[in-house]
Amino acid sequence: MASLSLPPFGWWALGFLGVALFAWSLHDLRAPRRFLSGMAFGIGLFGIGLWWMTEFHFLGAALAILIEASFMAVAAALVPRGRWSVPALPAALVMAEAGRAVVPFSGVPLAGIALGQSGGPLAGAARIGGELLVFILAVLAGVGLAQLARRRFLTAAVALGLVVGGVVAGAVSPDGGEGPALATAVVQGGGRRGFRGVESDPQAVLDATLDVTRDVRPPVALILWPEDVVDVDAPVGDTPEGRSVAEVARSTASTVVAGVIEASGPDRFFNAAVAWSPSGEVVDRYDKVERVPFGEYIPARGLVEQVVDVSAVPRDAIVGQRSGVLRTPVGPVGVAISYEVFFSSRSRAATRAGARLLAVPTNAASFTSSQVPAQEVAAARLRAIESGRDLLQAAPTGYGAYVDNRGRLRARTTLGRRQVIQLTATMRSGRTVYAALGDAPLLGMAGAVLVLAWLGHRGVLRARRT
Repeated sequence: MASLSLPPFGWWALGFLGVALFAWSLHDLRAPRRFLSGMAFGIGLFGIGLWWMTEFHFLGAALAILIEASFMAVAAALVPRGRWSVPALPAALVMAEAGRAVVPFSGVPLAGIALGQSGGPLAGAARIGGELLVFILAVLAGVGLAQLARRRFLTAAVALGLVVGGVVAGAVSPDGGEGPALATAVVQGGGRRGFRGVESDPQAVLDATLDVTRDVRPPVALILWPEDVVDVDAPVGDTPEGRSVAEVARSTASTVVAGVIEASGPDRFFNAAVAWSPSGEVVDRYDKVERVPFGEYIPARGLVEQVVDVSAVPRDAIVGQRSGVLRTPVGPVGVAISYEVFFSSRSRAATRAGARLLAVPTNAASFTSSQVPAQEVAAARLRAIESGRDLLQAAPTGYGAYVDNRGRLRARTTLGRRQVIQLTATMRSGRTVYAALGDAPLLGMAGAVLVLAWLGHRGVLRARRT
């Protein structure tokens, strides 16, 4: 049930009900059965939330679903029985969710419950505690409903009261100050979907993007192109493709940020966001830090290629090192390239480094369904709230989007359509509570609550034995 709260469904209230059923099921179970109950919950959540992986490799998708579900299983096993499960379950699950963002392969943080809340009342709490606070409030709401069903009104009132408190605190929390307005354009070349990178024609993608950019109406200060629309074998500024982008910048008198694939030898490449000034000069670049495992690189390639066909990923992306800020004529722009939008740490690093606007060049053209593009938009909404920044997203076939600093989706393109979004964004300053503090305080409190719950549980057991 909780999986139906995720995009593209987006029925956020079902997230609470799904967690409530899960919490109900755990009440009197011993650790082995709690583990199995958590595994069942995780398979239900990720079996739908990560279903898009089956388009590429069914057995690989099944393995990934089991790995992600195991985080929920371990968390459930760590929850004590009885009334101490009420505070322990949210604490254990949020630590498991944090773990999913780190391992395996530097984390696979898609399909989390918080994404299903990006359009609901809990989302504003991300301003204080990021995506993990949204997650824990959703779990608390489910726990509160389960306690209400058990007619334990006091514990239900405490859990639901914390949820209301989190919503109110998020609503009144400051998110920085407004700066100058900025005329922006998000470009989407359009076309058929469901093609992998090795199956597409790079020149056709570039031509489509150049063609639709002619629909941009001046004046415009910033044009955002998608990820991967410029594919070159040399430093981009010295290539015909790079000179085509430079001409766009000069002819529109705008800063252009474009996604560039740049070869580095026969086996490696950079996935970069490159900025051109209105004079046509390359002024800055950011190389992607969080790579897609089995999409942009093959972990343990020498071993894996002995077992499965890896021809769809013939080269490995080189890991970038920077915070994600492009210094441009319009001001510092924070960049999260595609998959990086699912990592709170990337937009937080950019904001702390001075970004006043966020940009997400992405490429979801290889997916046939709307599942991953919709989850990307949900993640973008949370990143905008966490950072207190307006956010632009561009993709070759969608979704392109404009999200304001409160996480409101102001515009979104249609999948596959040739389209331009032109809106006025705001360059913002200052820091939210989350940008200043990050995840550490919440995780520290969660760990402490889990330890105290077990101490309380053991105290009850000792009292019963005496």
